[in-house]
Amino acid sequence: MKTLYTAHATAIGGRNGHVETSDRNLSLELGTPGGESNKPGKVTNPEQLFACGYAACFGSALEAVAKKRNLDASKAEVTANISLIKEDDGGFRIAAELDVTIAGLDHDTVQKLTEEAHQMCPYSKAIRGNVEVELKAAA
Repeated sequence: MKTLYTAHATAIGGRNGHVETSDRNLSLELGTPGGESNKPGKVTNPEQLFACGYAACFGSALEAVAKKRNLDASKAEVTANISLIKEDDGGFRIAAELDVTIAGLDHDTVQKLTEEAHQMCPYSKAIRGNVEVELKAAA
């Protein structure tokens, strides 16, 4: 195995603090989802950041599996819905739903590509067995 890239980010102040990458290409104020500090357009939260990364990574996985079948998924639209769930014991967990649309392909083909991409996507692999992921394909 060979490491291709390592991202470095530092958070200060937890969910109501600040997060920044080592190269400073990303520097954001954080707020609790739905909390008083969460002012639209002013702050983001870890769930939104995870959703962005997962959607982008899954889109690349879709392109890779489609290419193997000589199909074009370069315009695939992936919406990652990441939910923060409070459990009965007071703990928290996340759940994910991926909505996938690939223009020009029928539902069954999109479903098959989505399932294949889920097997190869690094984000999917990282959370497999720990996070419930629902896959939804649309024509």
